[in-house]
Amino acid sequence: MGRYLINRLLISIPTLIATSMVIFGLLALAPGDPLGEFALNPSITAEVRENLRISLGLDQPLPIRYVKWFYSFLTGNWGWSFTSLSPVRDLVAQRIGATLAIVGLAYLWGGLAAFPLGVISAIKRYSLTDQAITLFAFLGFSMPTYFTGLLFIIVFSVNLGWFPFVYDSTVQVMDWNTLIQQFKQSIMPITVLGLWEMATLMRFVRSATLDSINQDYVRTARSKGLQEWVVINRHVLRNTLIPVVTLIALRVPTIFAGALITEQVFRVPGIGSLLISAIQQNDTPVVMSITFIYGILVVIFNLVADVLYGFLDPRVSYSK
Repeated sequence: MGRYLINRLLISIPTLIATSMVIFGLLALAPGDPLGEFALNPSITAEVRENLRISLGLDQPLPIRYVKWFYSFLTGNWGWSFTSLSPVRDLVAQRIGATLAIVGLAYLWGGLAAFPLGVISAIKRYSLTDQAITLFAFLGFSMPTYFTGLLFIIVFSVNLGWFPFVYDSTVQVMDWNTLIQQFKQSIMPITVLGLWEMATLMRFVRSATLDSINQDYVRTARSKGLQEWVVINRHVLRNTLIPVVTLIALRVPTIFAGALITEQVFRVPGIGSLLISAIQQNDTPVVMSITFIYGILVVIFNLVADVLYGFLDPRVSYSK
């Protein structure tokens, strides 16, 4: 197991380096001037802009800029924003809390709801319950989060007035009233992301459960006279968990990507909205850092999925 993890880590290093090269190269060669907004300011002369370009290292060759950026990223210095002239690490640190809260809670309840619904749908295959759950799942992952978010705003904010449709980033939980306010403004983005994730995972849970139910060891357990709930709990659920848990680990970066749109719809001050605003303003250091963080998440949770698969499935051995 230890040797396998070391090999996977050694493979992950060149993968991350290649990913960083692609991200840096594409953004560095993209059209547009990072300091173009300063040209619209009459108080900033061409000489000042040129000095600013030199201080930011934009006059250096592309390979040198990449090596400096990658080394600085590894040491914790992610550069400076072109627009706000603030450290990128500080900008990300200010936004990451809101994103983790929204994404974490959405992923938690979406996964917890998807598992029992998927199992029930498989056990009651072709019944009215199965058809209702299947219809709900198809509707859930067929509608993009921006459409669901706008639908929630129209129904629950505009028509019913239950929740605010704009996230107030100035709210600080100090007492019971501010806690209720924070909960009310967070429930819609969490629900939108959770519904999308639940609908996607539900179909995989149903498929994995159906595959386990039809196995010989399940028929043998039933032939011994065991009750149905015992067969499901002891023999079906563990094998259903094997592909589903690994899928949950692999989909963590995906739900972070889905949060990009949801944060824009509800104006949540997370790293998703920071990334989109940085793209619009051609703020290359911010875009590179956040994009590379997503790439790191993909590599890390691929490794986590491999480890979980080995723990859940006794047939998998990492000793060789």
